[in-house]
Amino acid sequence: MKTTGINHMALVCRDMAETVKFYTEVLEMPLFKTVALPDGGQHFFFDCGGGAAVAFFWWPETPAAAPGIASVKKFPEESKTAVGSMNHLAFNVAEGELSACLTRLQEHGVPHIPVVVNHDDSPMGVAAEMHEGVFVRSVYFTDPNGIMLEFAATTKVFDARDIAHAPQGATVEV
Repeated sequence: MKTTGINHMALVCRDMAETVKFYTEVLEMPLFKTVALPDGGQHFFFDCGGGAAVAFFWWPETPAAAPGIASVKKFPEESKTAVGSMNHLAFNVAEGELSACLTRLQEHGVPHIPVVVNHDDSPMGVAAEMHEGVFVRSVYFTDPNGIMLEFAATTKVFDARDIAHAPQGATVEV
């Protein structure tokens, strides 16, 4: 068995019209498929590039959002989520587009971290300035459903030296 990439990521929204407006108008992801579900719900698909899609389910009655359990409560201060949850979704962008991404989010009033975050292997995991150890640069924001999203630009080719940590044991439930 060999996978060839991500086909789609399916999330749940509270308002399909609001979600369609955000993903098509703000993020400029074309809506390419809509499905009416037999239980009265909807399932819509957006093209996020590279042959991948992000999809949303909507139902007339859906459990309320659970920030800090099923989604990030507040990044970066409270970013842990429960086992089996989705922490965030990252969209690949060219590094040269990150500034334009910040501007677009600002222009549309989208909640976001107002800087490009440089991820590195330092004890803090981030650097104020770009340097050769930065492996990805990111812009973090949330959609109208409170879902944490990221525009991410990989800045290096990974090799065996990037596998430097042994996996740890099972999660302790609190």
